[in-house]
Amino acid sequence: MAVNWTPQVEQMWWVLIGKSCRIQNEGVIRTAFTDLLGVDHPIALAGMGGGTSPDLVAAVSKAGGLGILAASDAEAGTIRDLIAQIRDRTDKPFGVNLLLHGADDDQVRAVLDARPAVLSTAWPRDDQDLRAIFTSAHDAGLKVMHMVPTAADGARAAEAGADVIVAQGTDGGGHIGLVGTAVVVPMVAREVDPVPVLAAGGIADGRGLAAMLAFGSAGVLVGTRFLATTESPLHERFKRAIVESDGDDTIVTDLADIMVGVDWPGAVERVARNRVVERWLGRANELRRRREEVQARMRDARRGGDFDEAIVYWGQSAGLIKEIVPVAKVIADMVGEAETILRDRLPSLVVK
Repeated sequence: MAVNWTPQVEQMWWVLIGKSCRIQNEGVIRTAFTDLLGVDHPIALAGMGGGTSPDLVAAVSKAGGLGILAASDAEAGTIRDLIAQIRDRTDKPFGVNLLLHGADDDQVRAVLDARPAVLSTAWPRDDQDLRAIFTSAHDAGLKVMHMVPTAADGARAAEAGADVIVAQGTDGGGHIGLVGTAVVVPMVAREVDPVPVLAAGGIADGRGLAAMLAFGSAGVLVGTRFLATTESPLHERFKRAIVESDGDDTIVTDLADIMVGVDWPGAVERVARNRVVERWLGRANELRRRREEVQARMRDARRGGDFDEAIVYWGQSAGLIKEIVPVAKVIADMVGEAETILRDRLPSLVVK
């Protein structure tokens, strides 16, 4: 028998899902993340290198999420210009992401001087002083959001003063750790409480958002779903490949890093399993020897939309994506579906 949905039962329900969120009367899901950053929805854009642009960042922020610009491949002057372009498009909060293992002082200073709402960071070297980096951001008036692949890394970031911690599971695309999202999110949330946690990896719809809130997160960081939007800078052929994916066509490897000659500390990457990947599996030494030649071909293929000859990053959530739509629709659908699940579907399962 379905339970009578009284205020007392409602209070018990929010205890059951860890008090990670609350739905206000107007249907907006409020969490520690939305309160901290002053955004409407507990959804952030992943800082995907090559996958973000001022248009995409601004679209996410204007739709009520937190847009995040990937800036690790940009020089300091370019970072300032990109941030200015975002501000030309929106006055909503947004963030800028730097991969700490490769970021230089000029890049960090360019971000801090421009004062976006958030400095987003990930993948530091073991010898980097996170507290010093986070303190400099706080001194400049920025919040700090740091992504981690394990609970131990989350504890280190919380101790260093991160305002938000992203727990990233291996379901996601790009550079990842080796623990699944459904495991790493509650582990990190328990480890760093009361610091709010965003869940990342394999989330593309409202079911994923609702599930991650139940796991103890305060929201989600979304990459692949935002790649398949009208505002995404990704080549249209790659967007179509995401839509056509069944979610079982990626591989976790280090081939892409070998190809471009960059080492990420402690990371592997999830990429689409295509012809260029198949060609070089098991041939790492030869790939290193021919890196310059292969790298040039790969970059040309990516610019030209040649899916089979490009390294293309996406997550297993591609199997959930069935159309290319505007960012605003992605966010509205995700929030609406999550609200229905949290308010209507799941409470009906609680019986006397």
